[in-house]
Amino acid sequence: MQKRLSVVGVPTDIGAGARGASMGPEALRVAGLVERLRSRGLEVIDRGNLAGPPNPWLQPTGGYRHLTEVQAWNRAVHDAVLAELARGRLPLMLGGDHSLAIGSISAIARHCREQGRRLRVLWLDAHADFNTSAITPSGNLHGMPVACLCGDGPAELTGLSDQLPAIRPNAIRQIGIRSVDAEEKARVHHAKLEVFDMRYIDEMGMRDAMEMALGLVDSRTHLHVSFDIDFLDPSFAPGVGTAVPGGPTYREAQLCMEMIADTGRLASLDVVELNPALDERNRTAEVAVDLIESLFGKSTLMRDPA
Repeated sequence: MQKRLSVVGVPTDIGAGARGASMGPEALRVAGLVERLRSRGLEVIDRGNLAGPPNPWLQPTGGYRHLTEVQAWNRAVHDAVLAELARGRLPLMLGGDHSLAIGSISAIARHCREQGRRLRVLWLDAHADFNTSAITPSGNLHGMPVACLCGDGPAELTGLSDQLPAIRPNAIRQIGIRSVDAEEKARVHHAKLEVFDMRYIDEMGMRDAMEMALGLVDSRTHLHVSFDIDFLDPSFAPGVGTAVPGGPTYREAQLCMEMIADTGRLASLDVVELNPALDERNRTAEVAVDLIESLFGKSTLMRDPA
């Protein structure tokens, strides 16, 4: 597993429908993220926060809210993540809302093509994020990142990588999904996205879901995790803007993270949608930090490190 990490904060809620995710990076730092990862023997550099335009909080124009500003933030994310990968470091992007994954994964896909590596994206989320402006009256771009990455969205966002689309749907495995709009559901089926929703997890268990999601991950695979905090059940992680009941339990989430760590292949990470304005005394940030530690090898059982 990569031992050299760079933390990049992206303090904006530019693509979200509620204010507050802009405070997410600092809440994770206050919860001890950097210190906890260093205590695991990792070399962690905190690059501070990227800068970008303020949130104008306007109504949608042409089907999108804040498209110009979302593009500016994603371009900054793309360039910062690509720079860390070029240095041979693992970029840990702290959002901010989930629209920022367009920039990070566009950069990672470009890097993988340059290095001849196969990309696998684990999308941990309550939502499929496969909407388009035609089916989303709100125009909030944090509901569209997977669609944009797969080439269906405004050119300002689909064109960030070195090719169009940035990734193919078969590179993605979605886990924990439980809130999908009717028209979005049809799009997910048509694109043949591989989705391990909460019904699958309820019936088959998190272990089976993760074994399937991690199938064929090998030494040639760049494993990226895009961790939306609303993946977690809001009973223990309430600090998110779009909470959906019925998510993974704490133990299910820990198993998910530990099985990712067991592969030894984690190469990049997004942590997004933490909203301290809706949290309880930074409780959700502390849970998130605990789970991030598990991604880097902390286990509740005595196991040999990968």
